[in-house]
Amino acid sequence: MRLFHATAKTRAIFDDDHVIAYGGLASAMRLAERCDLDGLVGEHVALASPDSVNASAKVASIVAGMMCGADSIDDLDVLRHGGMDKIFDGIRAPSTLGSFLRAFTWGNVRQLDKTARLLLVALAGHTPLLPGADVLTFLDVDSMQRRTYGYAKQGSGFGHTKIGGKSLLVRGLNVLAATVSTPLAAPLICGTRLRGGKANSARGAASFVAESITAARQTGAGGTLVLRGDSAFYSADVIGACRERDTRFSITAKMDPKTKAAIAGIDETGWTPITYPNAVFDDQAGGWISDADIAEVDYTAFTSKKGQVVTARLIVRRVRRLNKKSSHLVSRR
Repeated sequence: MRLFHATAKTRAIFDDDHVIAYGGLASAMRLAERCDLDGLVGEHVALASPDSVNASAKVASIVAGMMCGADSIDDLDVLRHGGMDKIFDGIRAPSTLGSFLRAFTWGNVRQLDKTARLLLVALAGHTPLLPGADVLTFLDVDSMQRRTYGYAKQGSGFGHTKIGGKSLLVRGLNVLAATVSTPLAAPLICGTRLRGGKANSARGAASFVAESITAARQTGAGGTLVLRGDSAFYSADVIGACRERDTRFSITAKMDPKTKAAIAGIDETGWTPITYPNAVFDDQAGGWISDADIAEVDYTAFTSKKGQVVTARLIVRRVRRLNKKSSHLVSRR
């Protein structure tokens, strides 16, 4: 079978007044309605601008557009095609939604953050989001650089990010994100914080972790809660926020002289060999590995910070280098 018309002369037009392109949107927005998205926005989001009129309807339109795949203001026009206006009311034009978003201040963004957390809590009351959370829950935090286009984008700046496995310097915004999951449940975003493009990962991390822990607990994480993060979150403030809230942590330690000394002090008999069921790629080793050695030792961190000293297990992994010119072992945490 072949197409009758050439590609350049073929167009797909969605203009039927009785059909909608996104059938699942009705169920999702009904759930948002049950969780009182409109009421939460009306209670917690207050903009000092004429563009803030009907904020609840505008936020709902943006959320619906994003669920339909919109990733820009112009894309929000997907809500005004076909029979959308026959099953949804309060749909706003992209230009109106753009003016609304541009009126947001930092304080308004924080209000919207709180609304998102409360909506997640309400959603957990309607659906089994985190099965097994009464036993074990993971809270993962990370930072990422998101590229922006145009020199007038507020807050954008140059930062490092990985694209296609390569570290590149791009103009964008820096985002802190937290997800909550269990061994039986897929990750759910429970917290985000948008920052300037030049912000490092540790900036505001402690308060962000505290908020994310609270959100995870309110969402149903009543059992053991474990925070996981990379070395960017290796700080006394972040770990202090975990300990104050009865949260365990698994954070990559920075390889400083003190850490190296602790690793060097591990007796050779203290290493336990492990074998991976499937080979994993190791960046430092420069290839795939299928076995390694692990060990643990008590380690006291942040001794220079009064009242913030932490003693915990330092878990170390070492793999043999694949470089034929070097036969010694390298350590990873």
